[in-house]
Amino acid sequence: MELNISNIDIVVILLFVVGIIWWALKNRKNENASEYFLAGKSQNWFVVGSSLFAASVSSSTLMGHSGEGFISGIAVFNYNVGAIFVIIFVSLFFLPFYIKSGIYTIPEYLGRRFDNRSRKYFSFITIIGNVFLDAGAALYTGALILKIIFPEIDMMWIIIGMALMAGTYTIIGGLSSAINADMIQSIILIAGSVLLSIFCFNSVGGWENFVEHFHDGVWLNLIRPNSDTTVPWFSIFLSIPILGFYFWGNNQVIVQRVMSAKTVNEGRLGFLFVAFLYVFTLFIFIAPGMVGRMIDLFGVGDTLPNEIIDGNTLRAQYGIDTNEVYPRLILKLLPVGLIGVMIACMVSALTSTLSATLSSVSTLFTMDFYKSWRPKSSPRHLVRVGQWTSFIALVVAVLWAPLIGKFASLVAYYQEFSSYLAPPIVGTFLVGLFWKGSTRNGAFAGLMSGLAMSALIMTYKFGFGGVVPFHFLLWVPILLILSVLVNIIVSKCDRNKETDVETYTWNKSVWQDDTRELKTVPWYKNFRYISIALIIIALLEYWWFF
Repeated sequence: MELNISNIDIVVILLFVVGIIWWALKNRKNENASEYFLAGKSQNWFVVGSSLFAASVSSSTLMGHSGEGFISGIAVFNYNVGAIFVIIFVSLFFLPFYIKSGIYTIPEYLGRRFDNRSRKYFSFITIIGNVFLDAGAALYTGALILKIIFPEIDMMWIIIGMALMAGTYTIIGGLSSAINADMIQSIILIAGSVLLSIFCFNSVGGWENFVEHFHDGVWLNLIRPNSDTTVPWFSIFLSIPILGFYFWGNNQVIVQRVMSAKTVNEGRLGFLFVAFLYVFTLFIFIAPGMVGRMIDLFGVGDTLPNEIIDGNTLRAQYGIDTNEVYPRLILKLLPVGLIGVMIACMVSALTSTLSATLSSVSTLFTMDFYKSWRPKSSPRHLVRVGQWTSFIALVVAVLWAPLIGKFASLVAYYQEFSSYLAPPIVGTFLVGLFWKGSTRNGAFAGLMSGLAMSALIMTYKFGFGGVVPFHFLLWVPILLILSVLVNIIVSKCDRNKETDVETYTWNKSVWQDDTRELKTVPWYKNFRYISIALIIIALLEYWWFF
């Protein structure tokens, strides 16, 4: 697929790049650690929510959601609609502790609730995942999209260009620059996605024709049988909530933005705002990929049957690479000028994810490791360390990104790796917050037992090519239960009980404090009413697409 891009499109892209860098640097705050790592804790709900949306929607999300829509319909939307319930849970129970305790990192919460062993373990694996999976994958998939649109440019130069764009304002300006850039980029991302969605539905005669085309089978069903390879029904209730909690409640990339809010209520409203935006991702990210089947996007005609076929078979038998669905839709359906807007949209998704990851890595290393080695470091010195950490992480990600194409399993099995590694961490957070009896030894034993079991499964499957029983999503609750049981047993046998846990465990007084504060808040700003409305909307979507 080749494209002779117009001068108008090039101007649009250049104006976007220059404008974003200027805006981000204009709003930088880097005089001290609080400003650099948490944007001075001064952000309102709209900025927080916009930044969360931009940071959570990467270029791989655009490709992945549209590609999954092309392959299997709306099943992947279960992750998004399930996120609504998780976000409400996190904002209700965890967010007050994150913001009020004054922590910089999520592992720091484990350090205060338990000890430095749990803190440093979680921080270390988060840094590794941020650099080699999140940042590396963002650069690789973003370059893959742009390579399709600009086939004459070497992929490595595309990777370097994207890294320079995101790195310029993130390294210099810190989280404040990243958040302010995200706010603009989220607007562009939403507007561009809505625009493409409108062109997609118009190309097939509207929503009614779309529904009529896919009324047979499970294309428009969220609830699938257990035999479904994408999202079997049990995972909706057992696995997706756990993985969602890891992403929205334990992910430094995400929660760091919420902790930049000036109050707990502003953070909650920002969280709920991104949940509201996720309601519409079915129509602007996933459904366009399904339209690709209706308009013969890959030129295979009637040879492609109207049934669910896995991605490997599509590539082997029909020469279809579902990673190309999103850019092909842009090139096929949009006129000159709007193509440039959509390329800017994709660049927005990439740079937002990359800047979020760099901010996360710099904060984790500086506050969880360097500050413990040099506790008397000045706030300004910590900023310098954070800047150098971001730079080094960016260089490593740039060097690693091209290799991901040779090791496709790192991208293909990203969700599966998360399914093995996330449950013990989620279990430790849940037990630590809701059970005062959990001890430092119990928490660490739970983390290590989960890690050992996960390592055993992954080594057997990926190292020796063994066949692991059960769908990988079923291992999520199994690993969670295992780690929680170990945590409880060791804690019960541990003679060294924790003494200072009241500050970091949930109790009724937290709910009562919220109730008193909400008495002076208008109903339309009351996060409880908003949460109920979002739950109703999510349940209606499940009912509509049952």
